Amino acid sequence: MSASSAVSSPHRGTAPAGRLPAVLLMVGSCLPVLGAVLLAPVLPRIQDHFAHVPGSEALVPVMLTIPALSLALLAPFAGVIVDRLGRKRLLIAATALYAVFGTAPLWLDSLPAIIASRVLVGITEAAIMTACTTLIGDYYSGELRDRYLALQTMCAAISATLFFVVGGALGAADWRAPFWLYAVGLLIAPVMARALPAPSSPHGEAPGEPEAVRRPFPIRRMAGVCLITVFGAAVFYTVPVEMAYLLDDVGVESTGVIGAVTAGASAATVLGSVLFTRVPQRLRHHLPALFALCAAGFLIMGLADGLPLLVVGAVVNCVGTGLLLPSLVTRAMGRLAFADRGRGMGLWTASFFLGQFLCPLVLLAAKGAVGGLATAVAFFGVATALLGAALLPSHRAPAPAADAPAKTEPEPEPAS
Repeated sequence: MSASSAVSSPHRGTAPAGRLPAVLLMVGSCLPVLGAVLLAPVLPRIQDHFAHVPGSEALVPVMLTIPALSLALLAPFAGVIVDRLGRKRLLIAATALYAVFGTAPLWLDSLPAIIASRVLVGITEAAIMTACTTLIGDYYSGELRDRYLALQTMCAAISATLFFVVGGALGAADWRAPFWLYAVGLLIAPVMARALPAPSSPHGEAPGEPEAVRRPFPIRRMAGVCLITVFGAAVFYTVPVEMAYLLDDVGVESTGVIGAVTAGASAATVLGSVLFTRVPQRLRHHLPALFALCAAGFLIMGLADGLPLLVVGAVVNCVGTGLLLPSLVTRAMGRLAFADRGRGMGLWTASFFLGQFLCPLVLLAAKGAVGGLATAVAFFGVATALLGAALLPSHRAPAPAADAPAKTEPEPEPAS
């Protein structure tokens, strides 16, 4: 794959006036992160509350992970709906329903019913994430698009840490209290309806028109980047998911130290996303180099025999993942015409969250095979380096250019 394939067409659309549309898309992109981390601090209290329910030991953790699985499975279908019915309509409806389903556990007393509501949250998250990323591609182009997609990664990393802290603080009062945060969707949806312009293709076609939905989808063009994204997402989530266990292995048991190291890793991810907008395009889209940086971090972590070296490895890896994620999404966006963008971003989003879901399972299996988590992380580093090396030849190959970004119309879509 060439770097040019990840760069937008030189034709430019009309970006929406002001910063409010971009802010709303960044806030919307953080909502799926809320579902992933908000309940983590209160899981033990939920476990105690439902201790009398058969199988609660397995069902309670599922409450945390099931939205991500739903998102991974359903994002492609959300992408089809995005292209057929319109990005803005779906985003507004999904944001409102996110609040309804997300707050449902405040009034539900059945553990299976709560898990069902979490599945519905995952469905709305699939629509929100797909629509937000698609609209960024519709509204912006070139360097500005790259910056906003990198900002999307930064906001996700920062909000993950923030939501974890807020969830723990609210959960200290009652295990149901964190669910009130989902109500923010009811505040955001009306603002989206008013402030987000309706995108249209630079060629005049609109989502839902026959020529926009009957054209063959470029599946071969997207297959490679989606497969790489599954692996890249597993790389991205290794440190957040496994860091506490790695710290325990080197004798660190203080929750304060664990929290500080986790926050430092999140800051390194943000730094990588900032660097993505500062380095030349040929470097920001050079996947072999980015995978090599991530691999170096894994190898340092795997060989670490104490806290300092483990922290160094985590920081190196997270700077790499902060560069890697926006590189992958801009590369995918650059392969999509306006009429295909919803479906394409749905597939990319599904690939990313599938990698998130598989990450702990892969490392658990590797840990059993090689005899320890640190060794498994080191082997994962070797696999990451090998993937980077395998991408070197294809990185130089030319690829089709993307369609021009969408223009925006002054009037919003109808509410229906």
